[in-house]
Amino acid sequence: MEITRHLLFNLSLLLVILFFYLMWLERRKNMPKFITIGSFICSIVVCFLFSYQPIPNVSYDLRLIPVLIGGLYFGIGPLLTIIVLIVRAFYGMDQGFFVGLTIYGSLTFLLIMLHPWFMRQHPKRRISFSVILAIIFSLLTVLLLPLIDWVSLDFDALFAYIFVPTLGIFIFSYSVEFSLKNIRLYNRVIDSEKTIALEQMGAAIAHEIRNPLTTAIGFVQLLQETEVDKTKRQQYLTMVKQELDSAELIIKDYLIYSRQFTEQVEEIDVNQELNHVLSTLRPLAEEHSVNFYTSYLSVGTITGNIKKFRQCLFNIIKNGIESMPSGGSLIVCTQLHHSNVIIEIKDKGTGMSTEQLEQLGKPYYLTSGPKGTGLSMMVSFGIVRAMKGSIKVKSEMGNGTTFLISFPSNPNSKEYWENYKKLLN
Repeated sequence: MEITRHLLFNLSLLLVILFFYLMWLERRKNMPKFITIGSFICSIVVCFLFSYQPIPNVSYDLRLIPVLIGGLYFGIGPLLTIIVLIVRAFYGMDQGFFVGLTIYGSLTFLLIMLHPWFMRQHPKRRISFSVILAIIFSLLTVLLLPLIDWVSLDFDALFAYIFVPTLGIFIFSYSVEFSLKNIRLYNRVIDSEKTIALEQMGAAIAHEIRNPLTTAIGFVQLLQETEVDKTKRQQYLTMVKQELDSAELIIKDYLIYSRQFTEQVEEIDVNQELNHVLSTLRPLAEEHSVNFYTSYLSVGTITGNIKKFRQCLFNIIKNGIESMPSGGSLIVCTQLHHSNVIIEIKDKGTGMSTEQLEQLGKPYYLTSGPKGTGLSMMVSFGIVRAMKGSIKVKSEMGNGTTFLISFPSNPNSKEYWENYKKLLN
């Protein structure tokens, strides 16, 4: 069983190459063709380098496996056949070379014709066909070997030439099918998630835009169906314009999320803008019996769009207030950590579960009751990303929620360097 043992060792080396190739294939999902060709050429070289040579000019190897798998699954059979014949020629242009030329020449033409048909078949049928083809060409090799005068076919040689290549083809074919199945499942999941996201986005857009458009349509109908004086007519037209402006603003908000659109870029005083947003939301906080507590450090400025930055803070703080229907406290802090400005917004509200945290910031995730669409959080996350920042959320059911928002500090500000020196000291 000397030949069989050597061929099984050869097969194990091929399996190692296959393992790394398939692992890379599943990670990349779309492997460049030169990587595929290179992997199979390496397999052929390994077959020749670790072949079994009981006597000079005679070698037993598994070159059939990479040629057959590469030809059937990847359509590179002719190229691999040429590589096999070139490498074999270095061992001598003897009878063994011409036997190989006969076998692999016929295999090349067969692979060219079979590859398109083969890839249209069911995976189980492809595996079966690969194994059958391996058996046929293994038998063909055994039948042609007696043409080589110095080769004697004992049981070990017959077993090695028929069983080992067939086993290798089965393992290779099954492994490739398994990887292709994983890639197909991954693509289906991605397509499904994209479809769901589009459906949810469409529903959110329809819901948000319907309200101002319905109001605008109502005023237009009043203008068409009733006689109104000039003053009321002007009021109606003003309201129509305001509602259409609201619809336009909603569309811009979605552009922020999808295209990271930030418009005008300028320096932003973080502490000043936080005070502005808190003063704007103070009436809502008093209505919910929520108290504000602030702790600001001199953190300098960041770069971005002031209106969008205010909107981001407004959405997060407003959600925090609404999460405390029975009253509570909302804490806002700023600090400088290395080269980043950190804004911490902490409420004592109802909190969120792990599942809710995972969905936060995604389209159509409800954060403000049955009438909400999740637009505010989605837009806030988009603004933070557009300003090259990051956002982390910590929350527990019944223990409130903490938002940690980080933005790159503007290194040209005086406060930045003063605080940075303090940190170093």
